Amino acid sequence: MLTVKDLHKRYGEVTALDGVSLTAKPGRMLGFLGPNGAGKTTTMRAVFGLVRLDSGEVRWRGDPVTSASRMRFGYMPEQRGLYARMAVGRQLRYLAELHGVAADDAARATERWLETLGLADRIDGKLGDLSHGNQQRVQLAAALVHDPELLVLDEPFSGLDPLGVQSMSDILRERAAAGATVVFSSHQLELVEELCDDVVIIAHGRDQISGTLDEVRAAAGYRRVEVRLAGGAPVTPPAGARLLDAREGIVRLPVPVATSVPELVDDLSAQGTIEHLTFTPPRLTEVFRDVVGASIADLEHAAIAEDAPQGVGA
Repeated sequence: MLTVKDLHKRYGEVTALDGVSLTAKPGRMLGFLGPNGAGKTTTMRAVFGLVRLDSGEVRWRGDPVTSASRMRFGYMPEQRGLYARMAVGRQLRYLAELHGVAADDAARATERWLETLGLADRIDGKLGDLSHGNQQRVQLAAALVHDPELLVLDEPFSGLDPLGVQSMSDILRERAAAGATVVFSSHQLELVEELCDDVVIIAHGRDQISGTLDEVRAAAGYRRVEVRLAGGAPVTPPAGARLLDAREGIVRLPVPVATSVPELVDDLSAQGTIEHLTFTPPRLTEVFRDVVGASIADLEHAAIAEDAPQGVGA
């Protein structure tokens, strides 16, 4: 299990991390989410000792992370970290050996992962000659070639076509099913919702909400209603609800979490024959927007209060 506790890091006047904490468990995938500049990459780099923290700690299986334990970690940075002019197979074998894998095993692992990723025929080609998506696949192979127990990926789906996304998703599922701890960041929230067991959303260098995917969605103060009435009849939102949008005859309404479903059905039935009705927690995309938007508003209010003249209340 990876535990990140109360990380703080400043670069001059810029606060990159302001108390980030998270826990990632074996056999599960953690989606690490936040807007650009929230501190995701700095947190990931801290796990690998690439950032000198001002305070806080990173632990693996309850113990401080050491150089020896990092040998069992795999990291896929958002920016390319490989050698563009070196042959793909050569550098994967080299990286595996750096992690303590015997030469013969490193060669076999290299061939296996390139085969899995559809790049077996590019083993002797230079990385720089590959497309952006195929370079991304090689970057993943570099993170996996030593069979890591912890896999940390920063925007792994960036630049991949749908087939590449599917291949990457399948591999991450397989690694988690095999017992690895998997942490990845992504702006593709629908994909995170499909893949992840757990979620952490951060903003302004702080974790804003965390838990299982179901817990994070259920914590929202409203529920998502989709309804279609016969003949595409218009829907008048019940008391406490509002119209979000209407597409292809389906009307979407956010309603308070305490809304009585039987009373909602009665209200809608009085307007027409119900052909379709769902009552669910909001999607992860909606939770993300709400959480990040609220954190921005809180920060703006705090700045206004801090700048206010003495004696003037916020």
